[in-house]
Amino acid sequence: MVLKTGAGMLADRRRVPTALRAVLGYYAETGVFDYASLSLKREIDDRTERMVDDVNARVEAALEAEFGHPVEFDYDTKLILPAQLTLGYVYREARRAADGDPVQEPIADGVPPVDELALERGPTQDLTPREMVVRAERMTRLSIEALVDGDMRDAINDEEFEDFEVDFDADEADRRRVAEVAQDALQSHLDGLLDEMPPVVEEAYQWAVDYSEAHQDRDEHFRDLMADAEAGDEAALDAVRAEYKFADYDEGPPTFGEREMALPYSKTQYARVGVIYDGMLDLYRLAGLDIDETFAKAIVLAIIGAQVWLDDVDDYADDQANGQLTPVTAEYLLAPDDEAAYRHVVDITEQYLDLAETYATEADSPLTGIAAEYIYRSGDPQVLPGSF
Repeated sequence: MVLKTGAGMLADRRRVPTALRAVLGYYAETGVFDYASLSLKREIDDRTERMVDDVNARVEAALEAEFGHPVEFDYDTKLILPAQLTLGYVYREARRAADGDPVQEPIADGVPPVDELALERGPTQDLTPREMVVRAERMTRLSIEALVDGDMRDAINDEEFEDFEVDFDADEADRRRVAEVAQDALQSHLDGLLDEMPPVVEEAYQWAVDYSEAHQDRDEHFRDLMADAEAGDEAALDAVRAEYKFADYDEGPPTFGEREMALPYSKTQYARVGVIYDGMLDLYRLAGLDIDETFAKAIVLAIIGAQVWLDDVDDYADDQANGQLTPVTAEYLLAPDDEAAYRHVVDITEQYLDLAETYATEADSPLTGIAAEYIYRSGDPQVLPGSF
């Protein structure tokens, strides 16, 4: 108990590196101390960074053809974290089952074999530890490219081009061209990969995209509700609460049970970000990999928590000015004052991330639990009104 208390105190010290604070904070919360997860994180970061470099190289070739000169390209996205955590999960399981180290060089590429019935009957293949690693690396490459492609599509739809970074002085028109060429290059390559795989893979991917886009189609409705609520319309406030914060599920997501569906904003935020990662995890399952349902819950809850705590909190002022309904702007509409809204935002975030840590511990995936802790300790809620 003394050790856990001391770990919690160290975790709260801002001068301690955030990664170490996350390890200590996870230990203080769960009693699980897994310093080796830091080493695994560095390994996963290195290997997935090389996968991202491959994606960027494909984009750079397309940009050189478009602009007539070599172009260095980078794209700033945080959305690949769940793919990184899933690769780490498989590495850990494969190493436990192996005599030597099944994680080798070079990183596997190519198209992974797919079991078309895996989603219905579960993993049935008796994979060797090395084959687990190979299939996970291949599927992680595909997932990273798909996640970056999806993020680029959203950025283009929102006309947000600042994350498309190039090494020449690009004006607004150039940045739009860069974004469109980059996204088209990835989509063309992805379409080719999907053509080489059984239709069930594209069906699983498209299901998640369609579910998410159905939520995006309601964006104007939610903007109208927010505008009316800000004008003092009580019916609009009730609708924000009933349709956005505590919306009823027509049918629960396959990953979520009653506990998760009861969380504030769970339906809207699952549709907004969580479903994409549900679809991603199904791709690993289709490759014959045993992805535990509890681990899947941890991943989806952590990414929803990250969306609220890192993006929606940071973007609160812009979202409020632009009439964008998020869990954060919603709380500042529904709460009686700024101080209460601030407390609610913190409480809602903690509900998601605490439950993510609980499920990560149950799934014996300390790297995922530490990631949830890292998300929490990386937030800056002091930017919100009512924080003092």
